[in-house]
Amino acid sequence: MSYEAHYNFLYEPFSNIPDPRFYYNSPEHHDAMIRLMHSASMMRGLAVLTGDIGTGKTTLSRKLLSELRKDGKFIEGLLVLTHSDFSPEWFLQKIGWLLGMREMGTDKMKLVNQLSRRLMQLRKENKRPILLIDEANKLKNEEHLEELRGLLNLELSDTRLITFILSGLPALEDSLNTNRPLSQRIAMRVELHTLSSESSRNYIIHRLSVAGGKETIFTDGAYNLIFKYSTGCPRLINSICDNGLLEGYILKKNIVDESLIEKVAENFKLKS
Repeated sequence: MSYEAHYNFLYEPFSNIPDPRFYYNSPEHHDAMIRLMHSASMMRGLAVLTGDIGTGKTTLSRKLLSELRKDGKFIEGLLVLTHSDFSPEWFLQKIGWLLGMREMGTDKMKLVNQLSRRLMQLRKENKRPILLIDEANKLKNEEHLEELRGLLNLELSDTRLITFILSGLPALEDSLNTNRPLSQRIAMRVELHTLSSESSRNYIIHRLSVAGGKETIFTDGAYNLIFKYSTGCPRLINSICDNGLLEGYILKKNIVDESLIEKVAENFKLKS
């Protein structure tokens, strides 16, 4: 038996795997979503989403993708950078793949020409290419930034042919600032912050509700301590809540109270 069964959950409520079902439209995330959707809808060319570790950038990006997919006018795609040591050719090929290209060359100039033709074709089909690049703080190489700038230069008199939304740690801004022409092309800057005390509580209640649970599983004191030890960081909130539920299951408790959260905080060395 798992704690999901013990608490009668339909789903795991506090997994740190990004899942649009659990997206909570907090005031902090609501503002960011509106700005990014505006950038996509109006084809602004380049938007940048930054935030510290665990503030919900990836979850927001996945939610944005799901919203774009509901509208048939977009060609949307997501590229997650796992390292910074890649060639410009690899970068261009990945972009081409997201745009539906399956036969691509290996020479950089040929790739750029193929991408240009593909973007013109999509324009004729009234499609709007929106590509999200997650972990974009790994775009540190000047060649990578130049390829991005080059693609943004592909535009018509009445519209841009592609829009990129870059998501990453605050260091992303430092990388972009090393290429002034590219930095000047940023049409929208969005910074995610941690949740307030009220938003943290509502975030937990939302995830419990989606999973089929009740907000009364956690006591008022537990909610206060979760915010205290997480400082409103969604990823840390998930970890504390997940472990709090596990501790309750082990002790056969139906309610997660302050003592259980204190134990989790001690295990995670969150106490100063």
